Amino acid sequence: MRFSKWYLWLTLLLAAASLFFYLAQMLIFHRPHDTFFYMLQDLAFVPVQVLLVTLILNDLMARREKKALLNKMNMVIGAFFGEAGTELMVHLSKFDRQAAELRSLLKIEAGWNEVHFKQARQKLLSQDHTIDPHSGDLEILNEFLSAKRSFLLSLLENQNLLEHQSFTDLLWAVSHLTEELKLRSNFDKLPESDLAHLSGDIKRAYVLLLAEWLGYVKHLKTAYPYIYSLVIRSNPLDPEASVIVN
Repeated sequence: MRFSKWYLWLTLLLAAASLFFYLAQMLIFHRPHDTFFYMLQDLAFVPVQVLLVTLILNDLMARREKKALLNKMNMVIGAFFGEAGTELMVHLSKFDRQAAELRSLLKIEAGWNEVHFKQARQKLLSQDHTIDPHSGDLEILNEFLSAKRSFLLSLLENQNLLEHQSFTDLLWAVSHLTEELKLRSNFDKLPESDLAHLSGDIKRAYVLLLAEWLGYVKHLKTAYPYIYSLVIRSNPLDPEASVIVN
């Protein structure tokens, strides 16, 4: 690591100031023995100071900062699902042959706890998710993603999201799918080989999207119960969901 000039000058200034005060103490009080005694005593406490400040206090501050950063990132994730993610789940689920099974798996209820979310995530990631490019409408998907392209790009410019690897992966997957669809002009005349390629892109974005949605809803369960209530009442994959409170 290279030190800047001001850092070097500050180090020399502080060292010189310390030396000056030690010399002044010996010249004024003529007790060098006591000066060296207390100097060594202070030096003996330095490792304890390093332990307290560097290892303990810094760790506590880093955890607090990380928690605050995660809270900010979850706000961005919430904006993503509110603006595009939730509706995108509906579009992509139309290409999934096991959509009915998926709706049952992600039918989140108010009483879900950590175990329920963990089990749902494990089952979600272990499923095959066979994508059928003929069961959905690629043209409608293309129009939807094209309309959200600027919004997705603005999220990728958010430096805080670099700390959230899974969400960054999701944004890249969705952005890639957007570009793939945008560069095709006629979806009715695509060969099966190209449709298979698009199916892979859809599957990648689809699985990452569902996994991130589960994690986001889990966060709401503990952090914002009132938003959690709204999310499960408007679950896009639950045909029986109703925002009306009965």
